[in-house]
Amino acid sequence: MKTLDRYILKSFLIPFLATFFIILFVLVMQALWLVFDNLAGKGISVEIVLKFLWYTTLIVTPQALPIGVLLSSIMTLGSLSENYEFAAAKSAGVSLQRMVRPIVFLAIFLSGINFLFLNYVYPYAMLKQLNMKVNIKKKQPAIALVAGSFNTELPNFQIKFKEKYGEEDNLLKEVMIYDLSSKRGNNKIITAKRGEILSEEGSRYMTLILKDGHFFEHHIKNGASFKEREKMPASYANFDEYTINIDISSFSDDDLEEEKYKTQYNMLSLAQLKDTLPTMKQNYDEYITSRAKNLFLGIDVEDLYKYPDSLINKKLSVDILDNFDLREKQNVLITATSKLERTINNNTDYKETLKNRRKYLNLYDIEFYNRVAFSLSCLLLFFIGAPLGSIIRKGGMGLPMILAIAIYVLYFFSNTFGRNLAEESSLTAIIGAWLSVFLMLPLAITLTIRATKDKGLFDINSFLAPIRNFVKNIFSKKEKTTK
Repeated sequence: MKTLDRYILKSFLIPFLATFFIILFVLVMQALWLVFDNLAGKGISVEIVLKFLWYTTLIVTPQALPIGVLLSSIMTLGSLSENYEFAAAKSAGVSLQRMVRPIVFLAIFLSGINFLFLNYVYPYAMLKQLNMKVNIKKKQPAIALVAGSFNTELPNFQIKFKEKYGEEDNLLKEVMIYDLSSKRGNNKIITAKRGEILSEEGSRYMTLILKDGHFFEHHIKNGASFKEREKMPASYANFDEYTINIDISSFSDDDLEEEKYKTQYNMLSLAQLKDTLPTMKQNYDEYITSRAKNLFLGIDVEDLYKYPDSLINKKLSVDILDNFDLREKQNVLITATSKLERTINNNTDYKETLKNRRKYLNLYDIEFYNRVAFSLSCLLLFFIGAPLGSIIRKGGMGLPMILAIAIYVLYFFSNTFGRNLAEESSLTAIIGAWLSVFLMLPLAITLTIRATKDKGLFDINSFLAPIRNFVKNIFSKKEKTTK
């Protein structure tokens, strides 16, 4: 390796390592802050917290790498330009392309490292961390309760509430509870305007205090028929305060590192995604075909076919309803209307299911293409940061930091925007995953060309020259006419 290459690599690696670890620390702290309430004071050991932080570090590393490359490339090239080292190299006959060649190879190497992280380390860390989150919530069941939907984590109970609030997040609004302890379905329903969760560390019970509510229970005997159930008595009452003790001892024995979820899209490598996607697409196509068949069967489309002219009864009116009397017309219209409404209601009910199935499939499809697209972010952002640094000719942490943040926010926003559009089927998965690359690549090419030709970021003269020439031509023509 030549002395120039060693010097350029050293100039790049020192700010790269510094910025990479700083950014990595910030991203880890941000992720920790989001789950801090679920970890602090919940009886979680220090070992588990450290493992959680380690998995978080592995997850955010593929995000920190491209930011570090972008910022350090702007700082390095900006510093070399600011200190006239590029000018000295050019005067010695060394071109810009030759000077940055070792950093280009390093950026390609870092893109490869990023791909390996995304394909092997990232899925492993996601699997470990997500299962750990689920197990921590089960360790503290109050944490697992989510507003707006029925929570089924607690044994023998299904709980739904509108809002969770309070300093300890243990106060509930508009609570509805299905008590399933009798093993006879949801025949016991409790509603309340307010609720409070009380649980002590190490206790086998979680206490739920309900206030200002209503109690209803339908008494059903085993083996009773449907008609007999309708005649069976029910009891109901209003209450000011009602206490429920829920046995949560089954949660205390759970291993916090137990792996129950292993097939989510972000837990699979590219090879596993490639094997999973064909089966998922086949199941989705079979579901679509099944729904289409049910639709056609529901509206009796198979009975609509053309008769030969010789079999058509000439006495029948072209308007079908004219062939029936008034009462029969009413029956036909009522039957048709009810069948149409039933079909529309069925389609409306299945619309959300179909949308969720498609969205679930899209997540796997997008993840497959995004792994490759995002791994190239190191190389792409280098070809934006390096020429930009040589153009602005400013090193240090001031202007380069601002430019790096602005560029990465634009890249990350376009990547997220493309993925969201593809998730909703507004774009194909491959276009959604590569959208950020398509948008940022012209900027990288433009900056690289301008830096190679030693042009500024914006050449104002190129815009003003045509206007200046136009004005000169007008005045020259006026002078000729006056003469």
